Amino acid sequence: MCDTKDKTADWKNYGFKHLPDPYDVQEMGQDVEFSKYLLDRMKQLESRNSQLREQCDQIESEKRYVETQKLKYEREVRKLKSEIERLKTVPLVVATVLDVIDDNKVLIRSSTGPHFMVGVSQFIENNQLVPGVRVALNQQTLAIVDVLPSSDEPDVRALEVQETQDVSYEDIGGLDAQIQELVECVELPITRPESFEKIGITPPKGVLLYGPPGTGKTLLAKAVAHKTEATFIRVVASELVQKYIGEGSKLVKEVFEMARRKAPSIIFIDELDAIAATRLNDTNGADREVQRTLMQLLAEMDGFGNRGEVRIIGATNRPDVLDPAIIRPGRFDRAVEVPLPDEGARKTIILIHTKGMSISEDVDFDKLASLSKGLSGADLRAVAMEAGMFAVREDRNCVTMDDFLAALDKITKSDESKDKHPFFMFG
Repeated sequence: MCDTKDKTADWKNYGFKHLPDPYDVQEMGQDVEFSKYLLDRMKQLESRNSQLREQCDQIESEKRYVETQKLKYEREVRKLKSEIERLKTVPLVVATVLDVIDDNKVLIRSSTGPHFMVGVSQFIENNQLVPGVRVALNQQTLAIVDVLPSSDEPDVRALEVQETQDVSYEDIGGLDAQIQELVECVELPITRPESFEKIGITPPKGVLLYGPPGTGKTLLAKAVAHKTEATFIRVVASELVQKYIGEGSKLVKEVFEMARRKAPSIIFIDELDAIAATRLNDTNGADREVQRTLMQLLAEMDGFGNRGEVRIIGATNRPDVLDPAIIRPGRFDRAVEVPLPDEGARKTIILIHTKGMSISEDVDFDKLASLSKGLSGADLRAVAMEAGMFAVREDRNCVTMDDFLAALDKITKSDESKDKHPFFMFG
């Protein structure tokens, strides 16, 4: 057997401070359980440490997100503060420069009416201040603090035709002579001005289209807008009649100013008789305002100012009521009649309006043209549409001659009823 005392001495030599009694089994079991407890506790602490690290990383991520949101909201606050300061700014008075006296004295007319002699801010260059330009004034000192850019009124900008028209000269039948007149008066001065300079004549300034309703006057203007690359401005004459005194004249002036700025340009005035009727002595206040608008139109068409590369097309159904001053040469150099179509023109018009339709072989266009005497181009378009409606009503694949005859009879009777009873629509 081994000597117990010797082994105890050997364990002490290895540096153990406390050694269990080899004969005390109970004490040794307690030490083993304690070691197991320490190992379990260490694992728990390591797991807890891992959890705390994950939570720390998550908190750091949330911190970065909060800092990002903080910067975002700080920028938003600065933006709102700037907007508040801008809204608190004192409004400026709009005025028009009448004359420049010297570098620091300008005569202006304010938007409220009175004239003032005002000073000029040192940050405004002298070449910007010219008669007619709009400026902004300080509300208290009335000094000029800014020069406003020139702009068109919304009502005037709305008159400019932006979209390309889908009507060409090929879509107009029976008006070859009228198209030629329009080309010579409107297109050639814009596309080939050198031809007039070579001959030594001044190109026509305007052309007046007149004739019964539905003969194609507005259609000709649409074709011009499609053909030319000039700025096309369409004005219905009744739009120039405004509620307040002077507004109609101002609108006419601004229309021509825009046309001169965007030259070459074409002004098309539809239903001209709405403002250009013959002036009479016995007039009321409304008629006098219409006459003021007419006089402004006369001055713009042929006055002291140079009209430049601005061409005018007028259209009316009542040339007999127009004022002699507007139809004289120099304003409308040519008056082109757009009459009801003859038999050959009626056939051409019917062919144009039926070229996209499914037509039966029994349709005789010559007979339709002879039977439609007295109808306008708009009436013939209505005939083609009504014939198509008859075919749709019976669910057929094509339009027959009987459909056209029925449509022609319907449109003709409708026109006769209108002639006999102008107010038949009211019962």
